[in-house]
Amino acid sequence: MEKFQRVQATAVPIDSANVDTDQIIPARFLRKPRKAGTALFLFHDLRFNDDGSEKASFVLNRPAFRGARILVAERNFGCGSSRENAVYALYDYGFRAVIAPSFGDIFYNNCFKNGLLPIVLPAAAAAALRAALNAKPGAR
Repeated sequence: MEKFQRVQATAVPIDSANVDTDQIIPARFLRKPRKAGTALFLFHDLRFNDDGSEKASFVLNRPAFRGARILVAERNFGCGSSRENAVYALYDYGFRAVIAPSFGDIFYNNCFKNGLLPIVLPAAAAAALRAALNAKPGAR
């Protein structure tokens, strides 16, 4: 795990509330070993079409947000089951911080154990950040 000191990076907005751990990494990929590359499965069903091609509409597939290391989400991010793989997938993809008004409790605690910093901000502040990121894609 990379020592956490400071992150200065592109941030990506996720404008949906209640993004659950099955959306972060679908259950069918949980049997794969982490060393096989959990980053490949991050937001899999949202990022990819059935034929494996990228969905142009998904935010992480937009050129300005490739390589983002900060995710700014809506409320209740990481809710659902207790799968630690959701944090692995985010971390292995390159994310080091997730900002949201609230998190699923187990997801929140798993972040600290695995080098991903969850930051709770008031809903209005998180919404303002997402709006700024949508207005200026690729902003740091």
